[in-house]
Amino acid sequence: MNRKKRPVVPQIGVRERLLDTADQLFYKEGVRAVGIDRVLAEAGAAKASLYLHFGCKDDLVAAHVERRVVGARSQVETYLSSTPPNERALRFFDWVVEWVKSPNFRGCPLQHVVAEITDPKHPARAVAATQRAWLHARFLEWARAAGVTDPRATAGALVVLFDGAIAASEQDGPQRARDARRIAELLLSR
Repeated sequence: MNRKKRPVVPQIGVRERLLDTADQLFYKEGVRAVGIDRVLAEAGAAKASLYLHFGCKDDLVAAHVERRVVGARSQVETYLSSTPPNERALRFFDWVVEWVKSPNFRGCPLQHVVAEITDPKHPARAVAATQRAWLHARFLEWARAAGVTDPRATAGALVVLFDGAIAASEQDGPQRARDARRIAELLLSR
């Protein structure tokens, strides 16, 4: 008898299962709407695993936000890697349009978490704050490279433009992101 060997499929560790499940549920349904018991059930994990790997739901939420931040930064850097520095701010809004058009787009996970979690000391808000600082620093760098008259003001305006584009695109689709790109072009031509 010839028995075919099944291919070996690596097992995902319980920490990754918890984070994968939480990440999908929190982004799709919201942090407050998804209870920890549901995350545990869908991840096939015991409550002790949550405490062992994350400590509590707040730390799991922070890990979810951190994962999204790391992923977004990587995507942005890759998308812009071949773009000259003086064109990166505008090209960033091309990335925004592409992101908004993606089939699983449901808005900015950081905007969602910050709106849902009002405690300024929550660990997820700290992660979100570092992302905001990173984004502002990139816009400042790119505005300087573009040679605008007032790079600081332009960087601040681009952050606000990004926020509005993402929030509006969640409901109105990619047209708001395209509008934001046009406005960014005007800001960067000054």
